[in-house]
Amino acid sequence: MKMNKYHNKKTIVNGITFDSQREALYYTYLLSLVKQNKISELRLQVKFELIPSYSINGKRKRARYYIADFTYMKDNVLQVIDVKGYRTDVYKLKKAMFEYIYKKEIQEAWNIKFI
Repeated sequence: MKMNKYHNKKTIVNGITFDSQREALYYTYLLSLVKQNKISELRLQVKFELIPSYSINGKRKRARYYIADFTYMKDNVLQVIDVKGYRTDVYKLKKAMFEYIYKKEIQEAWNIKFI
């Protein structure tokens, strides 16, 4: 299997392909929280619009998005999670835009040691 530039290894859990083993492991952790009724409405790869599509000089520009690895509800509050191994400059910009627009902090899962 070909490794990507960040050396992540695609991993399959319950028929879902994750970009990294870390992300797959975090998913299994979140599933356990769902089963314990500690969180609800677990969703994967949730798209949030950062810039709507627009036209400039007669050219149509596509909308731009931040895609969260996971979202779920905890205590009636939406939680937005990004599993990170490395913060790219693009991610940092999208994170800042997301937090400004949605007034919500992205929680980053780094060194996951919970199982």
